Amino acid sequence: MRGLTVAVPLYIAKYAVFDELGRGATSVVYRGRDPFTNRDVAIKVFNPDGFASEAQRSKFEKLFITEAALVGKLNHPHIVNIFDASVEGSQRYIVMELVNGKALDEYADPDTLLPIPQVVQIIFKCCTALDFACRQGIIHRDIKPANILLCDNGEIKITDFGAALMTDMEKTQLVGVGSPAYMSPEQVREEPLTFQSDIYSLGVVLYRLLTGHLPYEADNAYALVHKIVHEAPRDVRQLRPEVSPELARIVHKAMEKSLSARYQHWADFASDLASCVSPATVSEKVVSDSEKFNTLKKLAFFKEFTDVELWEVLRVSDWRRLPAGKVLVKEGDIGNSFFIIADGEVTVTKMKKLLNRLKTGDCFGEMAYIEQTKSMRTATITAATDVMLIKIKADALMQASDNLQLKFNRAFLKILVQRLSMASTELATLLG
Repeated sequence: MRGLTVAVPLYIAKYAVFDELGRGATSVVYRGRDPFTNRDVAIKVFNPDGFASEAQRSKFEKLFITEAALVGKLNHPHIVNIFDASVEGSQRYIVMELVNGKALDEYADPDTLLPIPQVVQIIFKCCTALDFACRQGIIHRDIKPANILLCDNGEIKITDFGAALMTDMEKTQLVGVGSPAYMSPEQVREEPLTFQSDIYSLGVVLYRLLTGHLPYEADNAYALVHKIVHEAPRDVRQLRPEVSPELARIVHKAMEKSLSARYQHWADFASDLASCVSPATVSEKVVSDSEKFNTLKKLAFFKEFTDVELWEVLRVSDWRRLPAGKVLVKEGDIGNSFFIIADGEVTVTKMKKLLNRLKTGDCFGEMAYIEQTKSMRTATITAATDVMLIKIKADALMQASDNLQLKFNRAFLKILVQRLSMASTELATLLG
């Protein structure tokens, strides 16, 4: 705990250690620095002396090794990144991304609840992160508010994959891990698990964040397990009437006891969450992260982008809803941004003469990025309808990951080839 006088090691392997962030029976977490990347990190050190029995120590040692095995496997913006680990010798540690924020259990009581739209956005992002983990063959098995961090910048990070089930591992997996109140019926029965167990657990998290209550409460573990397996949860709207009927339906579908009735895919869960939030009006200009992500998934421009790269696009872009008639780019102005039409249509004019009409998925102003300098706008772009516009500054993209820049370069190359082909066809027609 912070504030306690404890002995802090000067170094753990190559990592300089500054202070202790927290400790429990199984491990101690320090804030340190990676000398090669010059970034602060969190270092979790296994504590072999904190167990009441050898059996307990062995169990948690296996969980620690499981988490350490995920080094470099879960590189997603909404999962705490694991950079390095060592499970050999007397000093066993895991080096992780240092996250500034609070766990969601801080917002899981009736008097500390977050606004409903924010809760929906949080769970949407968890869906995309756990879908990514699922596609890597990983089932978390311990999804609960304490393992989801709300960062100071408003983003979320899922952490603690120590209980994870890796579907491509041949060795026997531990049973009896996880937090009973958030376990699926099949998990408490110790049956073989799929990603649908994580869907159930995230449904319970959603229920808790909306109401401040668990769907099942009991005096002992046996009674709790009986309720999870046999009883229906109380309707979420009885505990928080302002929850919409559609959102209540989503909560209860995620928590269905039958696998066939529960969500069959993470994408279905995420899609329902996104659609249950009323879109902002044109005058409000605000676009939610879930709407942005789903919009990018549908645009042909981003067809070759991975989900991780799409989340990075969100971080480097500015989104606006603008009314018909609004001048977006003016001929003769200097700019270093390019634009992608997320929805709607625009006109392209030069000296007041109509040159073209661009639609959803088209881009304009990309020469500012291709030339890597501020350039003079050669035409005026005006919203022909209400539009949702994605604006990306060239210098922001140039500071993004190499993979993201490569994907944009490929997309722009395809567009340039298409435009040259069209120009050649038009020229041939004129000459003919």
